[in-house]
Amino acid sequence: MTFSSIPLIDWQALHSDTKPEALAQLRDAIFQVGFLYLTNHGLEDLIRRAHAHLPELFDLSDEVKQSVNMIHSPSFVGYTCLGAETTASRTDWREQYDFGSPGMKKWALEDPIWQRLEGESQYPTEHTKDLVEEYIQSSASLARQFVRAVAECLSLPTSTFDSFLGNMDRLKFIKYPPVAPGSQGVGPHKDSTGLFTFLAQDDTGGLQVLNKNGEWIDAPPIPGTLVVNIQQGFEAITGGICTATTHRVVAPISRTRYSIPFFMGVRMDLTLPQLEESAAHIVQRIPASDDRKKRAVDVPSEFLSPLYSCFGEAYLRNRIISHPDVGKKWYPELYERYSK
Repeated sequence: MTFSSIPLIDWQALHSDTKPEALAQLRDAIFQVGFLYLTNHGLEDLIRRAHAHLPELFDLSDEVKQSVNMIHSPSFVGYTCLGAETTASRTDWREQYDFGSPGMKKWALEDPIWQRLEGESQYPTEHTKDLVEEYIQSSASLARQFVRAVAECLSLPTSTFDSFLGNMDRLKFIKYPPVAPGSQGVGPHKDSTGLFTFLAQDDTGGLQVLNKNGEWIDAPPIPGTLVVNIQQGFEAITGGICTATTHRVVAPISRTRYSIPFFMGVRMDLTLPQLEESAAHIVQRIPASDDRKKRAVDVPSEFLSPLYSCFGEAYLRNRIISHPDVGKKWYPELYERYSK
């Protein structure tokens, strides 16, 4: 079964007398699509304030932007200029600021190298810092409640996924300027940062989701909603039964597009044996057809690669490939290995 549109889930319905019906709708969205619109989530005012700040943020001088350039951060947080990132070996025509959860432990030489990914953010202004920290805190709270609802809709204890939660969530403020038709805003990919993504779109459009027939389905903006999608971490934890869905952004041609994705993190120290053991246990308890469980085994994911000691190592490779200038500066030996 495939899909031709993105389902809408009312967050408040999951906390009302209609909860059984809402859980069934959530289960279908998780199983069949991997994407959904979430409405009545409680972050509407915060999202409006954040979007209102973006034009001002991206209009800052080049000097200010470069002072917080990602090149200064081994944690891959900070400003990335237009055209500096690639996806699927093509240039992404967007500029962006990456941020992470505040209060991360400072990396020490005796720590694993991948732990440098969990570091302090760079902020161009104090107002941006205050807004980002509020946004991350509020989004993280919603995300944790959402994951518990997902567990419930899969007939699992609500605490099933608590032990997989990471230390550091990530947030992006993104600007897609108008470019030539056919340009790539961001290329086809599956989100690999962690468990779920919560995207606040503006009203421009451009997000598309790939269905099982190989058709690109538009995910047009719906005012007041968040677009939520499964990341590869959740795909791996559920043994591939709940699959991450490939998506892309078609670059705008006549007006600027702004977007704010929040990426719910997963534990960086998860090893492949731990993941396989947990996934096998979880898969047994999810009521899904044997055929679905059999097909899930072959779902490719960097989480499931024996090449890496843990997810942190796999994710570090992902960052180095996406941001080669940062990788070359902070991780020269790994850059040489991964860029071959």
